[in-house]
Amino acid sequence: MINTDKNHKHTYDAQGKMTCCTQEEKIYTQAGAKELVNEKHQHDHSDDDGHDHSHSESSPIKMFLPSIISLVLLLVAIAFDNWLPQQWFTGWVRIIWYVVAYAPVGFPVLTDAVKSIRKGEIFSEFFLMGIATIGAFTIGEYPEGVAVMLFYAVGEVFQTMAVSRAKANIKSLLDQRPDEVTVLRNNQPETVKAETVNIGEIIQLKPGEKLGLDGELLSETASFNTAALTGESKPDTKAKGETVLAGMINLNTVAQVQVTTAYTDSKLSKILELVQNATSQKAPTELFIRKFANIYTPIVVLLAVAICVLPYFFVADYEFKDWLYRALVFLVISCPCALVISIPLGYFGGIGAASRNGILFKGSNFLDALSNIQNVVMDKTGTMTEGVFKVQEVVFDKAFNQDEILQLVNILESHSTHPVATAIHEYVGKPDNTIRLENTEEIAGHGLKSTVNGKDLLVGNFKLMNKFGIQYDLDQNSIVYTTIAVAYDNKFVGYITIADSIKEDAQETINLLHKLNVKATMLSGDKNTVVKYVAEQLGIDNAFGDLLPEDKVNRVKEIKAKGESVAFVGDGVNDAPVVALSDVGIAMGGLGSDATIETADVVIQDDKPSKIPLAINIGKQTKKIVWQNITLAFVVKGIVLVLGAGGLATMWEAVFADVGVALLAILNAVRIQRMKFV
Repeated sequence: MINTDKNHKHTYDAQGKMTCCTQEEKIYTQAGAKELVNEKHQHDHSDDDGHDHSHSESSPIKMFLPSIISLVLLLVAIAFDNWLPQQWFTGWVRIIWYVVAYAPVGFPVLTDAVKSIRKGEIFSEFFLMGIATIGAFTIGEYPEGVAVMLFYAVGEVFQTMAVSRAKANIKSLLDQRPDEVTVLRNNQPETVKAETVNIGEIIQLKPGEKLGLDGELLSETASFNTAALTGESKPDTKAKGETVLAGMINLNTVAQVQVTTAYTDSKLSKILELVQNATSQKAPTELFIRKFANIYTPIVVLLAVAICVLPYFFVADYEFKDWLYRALVFLVISCPCALVISIPLGYFGGIGAASRNGILFKGSNFLDALSNIQNVVMDKTGTMTEGVFKVQEVVFDKAFNQDEILQLVNILESHSTHPVATAIHEYVGKPDNTIRLENTEEIAGHGLKSTVNGKDLLVGNFKLMNKFGIQYDLDQNSIVYTTIAVAYDNKFVGYITIADSIKEDAQETINLLHKLNVKATMLSGDKNTVVKYVAEQLGIDNAFGDLLPEDKVNRVKEIKAKGESVAFVGDGVNDAPVVALSDVGIAMGGLGSDATIETADVVIQDDKPSKIPLAINIGKQTKKIVWQNITLAFVVKGIVLVLGAGGLATMWEAVFADVGVALLAILNAVRIQRMKFV
C-alpha cells in the first residue's frame, strides 16, 4: 500500500494546536468522532445507573434556563429602578439583587476564566468578559454589567446549538454502523456485537437492516441503499462476489455476506477517522486568526489600562470613574470571540456540507486550497470515462490462428487487473488453464510479456512493440479506439480495439469547471488519439496521451511552472507521484481503495466527476463566508472601539459590537450547512 506523505505541502508546528481560545478548542473537541463515539456509548448506557450522561442532548429550554432567570431578574430590577420605584430597593438590597441576576450567567464564565488562567491562558475571552463586568459593578453600573454577561451567555448557547447542528451529519455516519449483527454459526442465526465478528464469518442481513462490517456478497444479487456512504440515493445492485460495505442498507431480500475486514478497519471506520482528523488540519486563515488573537488580546488589555490611566496626566477635569467606564467598554468591544468562534465553525460547516454530499476533506486547509484551484488535471479511465471496456474489433494477420492467439492473450491478461484485461476476458471467455506461460512480467507503461512454448508473447501498446523491435506496417494514429497490439514469436500479429464509454455527468463536470473559471487538463497513459477524442467531446482545454507515470509528473510540473495551482484527480494509488506534486489530490471512487483514503487530500466517495466542481464550489463558498465574518467583525469592532475610547459608546453598543457581531457571524457560518450547491 502506498502511503504518500503530503506534509511537504502543508506543515504545521505546535502553534497549529489550540492555545488561546477554549471555545474553539471546544468546537473541535465536540466535532471529533471519538467524542461522538463516547456520546453514543454513554447514551446507549444511560439507563445503567438511572442517569443520562450525554450533555449534548440538552433541550433548548434547559440550555437557556440560566439566561432566562437572569433576564427576568434584570428586567424586574430595571423596572424598580425606572418605572416602579420601591423604597426597599436601595443600598445593599439593590446590589444583592443585581448580583443574584448576574450569578446564573456570570459564575460559569468566571469559573472558566480561573481555569484558563491556571492553564497559563490569561488573556482569554472569559477573562475579558469577567473584568469588564466586574468593573461595571465596581463603578455602580449594575444593569449594564448584568446585561453584558447575559447577552454573552445567550451567544454561547447559540454557538453550542450551531456546533451541535454541524455535528449532526457526522453523527448520522455513526448511526449507519450498527452495534449488533446477525451471524450464522452452525447454520443458526446468532445476534452478536459487531466488533466481536471474525473475518470469514457469514452475516445474515434482512431487508431494511444495515451492514455492520465490510464483506463479500455470497447471495446471487442484492440491492443496497448507499446514501450514507456516497451521498447517492439511487439503489446500488450488487452481484455475487462483489464488495459490500458497512453502512449499506439491504433493500429487498435476505442476503448473506462473508466478512472480509475487521470492524475497526471498515471503510466507514476509516471515514470516521478521517473526519475526526480533519479538524486538526487548520486552514491558513484559522492559523492567522489564532496567532492574531494571541497578540491582539494582551494589546487591547494594555490599551484599556492606558485609556483609564493616561488621561490623568493630560485631561484637566479627569474623573477616574468616567475613564474606567470607557476602558471597560473598550474591553467588552475588543473580545475576539466573533472571530475565534465563527471562523472554525465556518470551516467545519464546509467539511460537514461536503461530507453530506459524499465528499470528504482531510482538513479545512484543503477547503482553502481547493477554493483557489486554477487547473484541474484528471486521469481519463475511471475518472471521466466509465472504466468499463468492451472489445470492438479484432484485426489479426491471417497467417496466425485467431482463436489460438486470442486464447494466449486471454491467459496472459489474467495476470492483470486493468479494465482492458476484463474486457478481453468477457470477449474470449474462460482461459484455458492447460496452457502454461513462463517468465511473465509487466512492463510499466507498456504492457505484458511472457513466453509460450519457448516463444515470446507481447501484449500491450505500440511502445511495447517498439521496445522489442517488432516491425509493423500500420498507422496507429488512424485508429480512434484504445488499441492492444499483439506480437508472437517476434512477429506482429495484429491488434484488438477496445472502447470505453464517457460518464453521463462528464460533460456537466467540464461545463461547471469552466463556469468556475477553472481549466481542465486530461493526462492519460491511453492512446493519444483516444484521449484527444474524449477531450474534444467534452470540451477539455488540454489533453495529452501516451504518458508514462513520470511523463504525468513532468506535465504537472510544467503547469505549476506557469504559476497555476493544480488539483489532480485520479485513483490516488497508481498516480501517487502526481498526487504528491499537486496542490490538492482528489481521489475518485474512494470506497474502492484503502490506499486512496490514505493518499488523497479529498476523497469523492462515488465515481461521479461532477463532485469535483461541487467540491471546489463548497471550498469557495466556505472561504467567502469566513471572510465575510472577518470583515464584519473588524469593521464593526473598529468603529465602536474608536467611539468607546472617545466616550461616545456605552456598554450597550459594546454588547452589540461583541455579542451581536458574534451572533451574526455564527448565523452566517451555519448558513453553509443549509446551502444548495450547484
